[in-house]
Amino acid sequence: QVQLAESGGGLVQAGGSLRLSCAATGRTLSYYTMGWFRQAPGSEREFVAAISWSGNSIGYGDSVKGRFTISRDNAKNTVYLQMNSLKPADPAVYYCAADTSWAFPGGASNEYDYWGQGTQVTVSS
Repeated sequence: QVQLAESGGGLVQAGGSLRLSCAATGRTLSYYTMGWFRQAPGSEREFVAAISWSGNSIGYGDSVKGRFTISRDNAKNTVYLQMNSLKPADPAVYYCAADTSWAFPGGASNEYDYWGQGTQVTVSS
């Protein structure tokens, strides 16, 4: 079993930055693809970013390309999401997820096996 815990959410002004972290316990994340997704009230879950176990494959959702950066530190069993130039369209609960297969599922949320509880991001205009 893998337990994922997101942190770093909060309130930020439009144009500002936040850094989300996703720490894992129970098992090493070193061989898992890690993804970030978000869901706003009344909206479907949206793919934000994903990074393969090696870091060689990275993907971003169209709405965050050029503004968000995903990274990982396997030694710390942690994945990060640096969010810059936040917009009023970005507020949501942000979730991290882990895929235990060797594939790179990218934005296919149904391929991820473990999910965190989420952290709220709010952007004020």
